[in-house]
Amino acid sequence: MRRAVLSVLVAALGLTSGCAYTVNGTPVSAGVLDIEPPFSSTEQKPTPRSGEREPTPRSGEPDADAVGDVCKLLTWKDLPYEVRDKSAAPTDTGYDPKFDQSCKWQTTVDQLDVGVTLRFRAGRPITLEQTNGEFDLGDRKVKYFDRTTDTSVQPSCVLVMDYAGGGLGIIVIDGSARYGAICEQGKKVAEVLRSKEPTG
Repeated sequence: MRRAVLSVLVAALGLTSGCAYTVNGTPVSAGVLDIEPPFSSTEQKPTPRSGEREPTPRSGEPDADAVGDVCKLLTWKDLPYEVRDKSAAPTDTGYDPKFDQSCKWQTTVDQLDVGVTLRFRAGRPITLEQTNGEFDLGDRKVKYFDRTTDTSVQPSCVLVMDYAGGGLGIIVIDGSARYGAICEQGKKVAEVLRSKEPTG
């Protein structure tokens, strides 16, 4: 069966083949959907010299501990997909060690894996290697890469924005054509997370 690679942030979103499996809020086997994301973080935190203190976050920006669990801010109820249990936990969490937090909500529609992945990095932004659009979300600018018509990958949209003193990456993959424009789905995810953004 064709399987969309759902990694909130993919260098090459593509198809793999494998056995059928059930998701709808339950974890899938490790590594099934994991490939390199198309994100970069060019602004590194300064490394303190010997005897110096670790730099503190800027005023009003929470540190990694203060942010809490970003993955708990989004639920199946915020997503349009038809799953048996809207109160279920994300399909997988903590699967990408390159980011402070990572999680995905994945289900199957018409033999296609569809869903959303998130990655969060504390203290520095996440940027996209390539963009073809942006929009304002309150005082926040969201940049995105719309791959809806790219025939080399499953229809998808990758979005990034500054978030809670760090960076947030969102990937929506949906080749089912059941739930509206994919980047609009991504915008709604960004709106939900922006409305629940930790502030201290």
